[in-house]
Amino acid sequence: MKITAVKSFAFKATHRNIFIVKIETDRGLYGIGESGTSSREMAISGAIEHFAQFLVGEDPRRIEHIWQLLYRGQYFEGGTILAAALSAVDIALWDLMGKMLEVPVYQLLGGKTRNHVQCYTHAGTLNGPKCVGQAKELVAAGWHHLRYDPGHLDPASAPGQDAIYEPRESMAQVLHWLQEIRRAVGPDITVLVDLHHRLSVAEAADFCRKAERFDPFFVEEPIRSENPDAYATLRKMTNLPFAIGEEFASKWAFRPFIEHGLMNFARIDLCNVGGLTEAKKVAGWCETHYIDMVPHNPLGPVSTVACGHFCTAISNFALLEHIPGTQWEPPEAFTGIPDLEQDRLVLSDRPGLGIEFNEEAVKDHAFEFIESPHLFRRDGSYTNW
Repeated sequence: MKITAVKSFAFKATHRNIFIVKIETDRGLYGIGESGTSSREMAISGAIEHFAQFLVGEDPRRIEHIWQLLYRGQYFEGGTILAAALSAVDIALWDLMGKMLEVPVYQLLGGKTRNHVQCYTHAGTLNGPKCVGQAKELVAAGWHHLRYDPGHLDPASAPGQDAIYEPRESMAQVLHWLQEIRRAVGPDITVLVDLHHRLSVAEAADFCRKAERFDPFFVEEPIRSENPDAYATLRKMTNLPFAIGEEFASKWAFRPFIEHGLMNFARIDLCNVGGLTEAKKVAGWCETHYIDMVPHNPLGPVSTVACGHFCTAISNFALLEHIPGTQWEPPEAFTGIPDLEQDRLVLSDRPGLGIEFNEEAVKDHAFEFIESPHLFRRDGSYTNW
């Protein structure tokens, strides 16, 4: 079997673009993968164009070999953009292998360790009374795990617009509405707080100290992760569990956080870290330190299904991020997307990932340049979104 074409498709699907890679072969089989690093799709497209120059003619069954070739082949190893492009190729190769052998991807990864994948959902922003009503609705609909973000200080701003974010003002809002959420849903519902790496060590420590009484399951990305020593300092200042890793583009980025006990949950992103090949290695490493996986999954249906296969096949799994009720555009682009059973993802036993991609459906569905919000302090200085 030989690769005959490597195609990429960037198109507006909902409020964001989706980046799909399709790998075709001389046997008429194809595999699909999805790339992360949203809002930088054109950079990833360029990387895929480079990869295609030497992937055509390769045996797609040599998944590990191709992974090493893509990661190391340009001398300057890895990096966020190359890893995102590599991730899509890798996921597509696993899909292709499953189709060739007529088994689901989870079977290739070692078989089922569970019959369903427990999910959590995005429940809103902790900056106004709307979040309390949403929490009650979601719990009534059967959700047991609710994730919240802190929001900024002018919530009417549209995606891509500038907005004001002052950490201490925002955290005061978060703590108030976190208290109201806990009162509304009771002690048995899991609440997760994503701080989007917007705080300093001192700000994060202060927030965690005040938030402990509301029993968050974890605090996600409280500070930026470039410097693991800063996390080591923060780790000494709070007992709350940390979920870290959605920005990491290789196993090497995870290394200090695993080895030095800085993370309690690994927020691995299959579409950024290097695909299923790299994710399995990180999961095994985490298992030796009793760290559970909570995959980052805010993207499209290929990401969701790839995460589902990954979570089904590993033992150290906690929760999967899932955004329910999303209407992908165009609707005929993907078929076979598994439905949630209440708040659980149950995969089919179809070969490969189990979903199909119709490239003809997206030809007239234009890519749009979409920028994440740019947040600024009141003094005009830039801060993290």
